Amino acid sequence: MLSSFVKGINSDYASIVSINIFIALLCACIVIGHLLEENRWMNESITALVIGLCTGVVILLVTQGKSSHILVFSEDLFFIYLLPPIIFNAGFQVKKKQFFRNFTTIMLFGALGTMISFVIISFGAMAFFKKLNIGAIDVSDYLAIGAIFAATDSVCTLQVLNQDETPLLYSVVFGEGVVNDATSVVLFNAIQNFDLAHFDVVTVLQFIGNFIYLFLASTFLGIAAGLLSAYIIKNLYFGRHSTDREVSLMMLMAYLSYMLAELLDLSGILTVFFCGIVMSHYTWHNVTESSRVTTKHTFATLSFISEIFLFLYVGMDALDIEKWKLASNTPSKPIALSAIILGLVMVARAAFILPLSFIANLRKKNAHEKITFKKQVLIWWAGLMRGAVSIALAYNKFTSSGHTQLSINAIMITSTIIVVLFSTVVFGLLTKPLVCCLLPPTKHDPTGSMISDISTTSFTDPLLTSEIEIGSTLRPSNLQMLFTQPTRSVHRYWRKFDDRFMRPMFGGRGFTPFVPGSPTERSLPEPGTIPE
Repeated sequence: MLSSFVKGINSDYASIVSINIFIALLCACIVIGHLLEENRWMNESITALVIGLCTGVVILLVTQGKSSHILVFSEDLFFIYLLPPIIFNAGFQVKKKQFFRNFTTIMLFGALGTMISFVIISFGAMAFFKKLNIGAIDVSDYLAIGAIFAATDSVCTLQVLNQDETPLLYSVVFGEGVVNDATSVVLFNAIQNFDLAHFDVVTVLQFIGNFIYLFLASTFLGIAAGLLSAYIIKNLYFGRHSTDREVSLMMLMAYLSYMLAELLDLSGILTVFFCGIVMSHYTWHNVTESSRVTTKHTFATLSFISEIFLFLYVGMDALDIEKWKLASNTPSKPIALSAIILGLVMVARAAFILPLSFIANLRKKNAHEKITFKKQVLIWWAGLMRGAVSIALAYNKFTSSGHTQLSINAIMITSTIIVVLFSTVVFGLLTKPLVCCLLPPTKHDPTGSMISDISTTSFTDPLLTSEIEIGSTLRPSNLQMLFTQPTRSVHRYWRKFDDRFMRPMFGGRGFTPFVPGSPTERSLPEPGTIPE
């Protein structure tokens, strides 16, 4: 009894020490990342990876080669606690004008492109892995590998892209990364339930139908959660009593949407991403000014800490002795496997970037809106990095509670870590110089404003102009416009629908919450007086 109590105390003490060390390392990542902010090569993700590697080496020396990390990675920790704030903040902070301006291209790359990449990587793995004699792998494992390595990591790339200097490139890479991650996770979950024992045309159609259902249901659930939060906050005026309640409700509603999607076996990534978009469009405008500032910085901070946490741990886990010993007596097999995977990733990405860019350019008449070959190269390069989602899916497939039992599982985990490390460090280091080389900084006009690399007109202009401006210009009939400019017409009708039905019910831009004693109240006219 006493011995078990003492062991419990020692275990708690060890956990506290580990947490303290990890928090100190997170602080070091932030400080060093800030000092290297102006460096053309480094970014926060690479800094966290390098610090993680160095920490792993120190822990290896201290423990005499028994361990390289202080925490055990859990895919549940990633999917339940770390991923939601990253994806939600991506949707909440996205510039909707740029995102929806390139929505067709984003969906082509993020959904269809991911499917093409998944097929090429899966069949390529079937062809090459057998030659390495790494062990028994069935078809479901090959399909899972295709889904794991079809997931890009746009976090590292977006840290070196400038949203103002290269808005088209940033928007496409950002949007594709989010849709790609969601598509990869949906694919992975669908494969887990894939019945290979009765493989026929009906099974394939069911697989496709299940994928489409997951995609659409997850999206609509996120939209519904965002609209519900907007309606509640708009009609109950939480801010007149406590701004803390507004902030808390927004955070909890966003997290509830993610967990509800996971409960219903949907894609939490898609759900929380579109919940973030809807909240930024409606809910955020319904809260008080102080709540707006608080929510914006709170979501960004949580996302930032989660990203640094993930890269720091991946750096330490790369030196896990247990996995390397179980994988092989020599590191040749994991390294050879990683090289094959990287080659397949590069080929698969080129296989859809070039043809899909050609298709996307067909509907763009303005030369400034087209994706030039140089931009195609940058989009291809930016999507070569693999990161947190690939790591989490690999752990989910090939480990149990962060530990591996079989040699083939250990080989797959170590190979995944090698791919993530190499792609993040090497491709990440070269991204900023490549952007400067292919897309030099835009020139400034005499007035001092920066010339954008895209046209100022697009199919979403009706979203950004008033009805007077729209009505003052001559335009073809609605039927003719639907055939000649379908996207412009659809968004014009959406703007009308949004102004007439959605905003009166759910609030949004232009809605000012009434808070007693606030500047809003003081600016209102006295009762019985006529405003000037």
